[in-house]
Amino acid sequence: MVLKILLPALTIVTAWLGGLSTFYTDWTWYESLNKATFNPPNYLFGIVWPILYTMMGVVSYFNAKHIYKLFILQLVLNGSWSWIFFAYQAPDLAFINIAALIAVNVLIIKKLWLERSFLSFIGYVPYLLWLLFASYLNISISVLN
Repeated sequence: MVLKILLPALTIVTAWLGGLSTFYTDWTWYESLNKATFNPPNYLFGIVWPILYTMMGVVSYFNAKHIYKLFILQLVLNGSWSWIFFAYQAPDLAFINIAALIAVNVLIIKKLWLERSFLSFIGYVPYLLWLLFASYLNISISVLN
């Protein structure tokens, strides 16, 4: 029962800590970067991420005992990406981080499938798809700059 409460709470903390990195970001640096052709407007990230964090929290609540170790690892990777990319201005290192984040989330999705938690599986797939898109944006910045 503790995990069912802890994992969604940690998801909220991760979202908050990741967002905190924006206070330490030199936005002139980010705005000066060459970006991918399909780079969405900045406001879209503020819409998408709360939805994804909510979905992560719900999935973690219903599957806590099956995914908690991987889920905590993915939260650490998720929360640290913003700091690495924005606050420390290290897109190459951030790409390594997001590649590891994707790998861990593939394992989580596999576990959800094997546990026959199909609604959670479906609810978690958009997060993985967004991570894949974010990795494209990340590597594009690394290559173009």
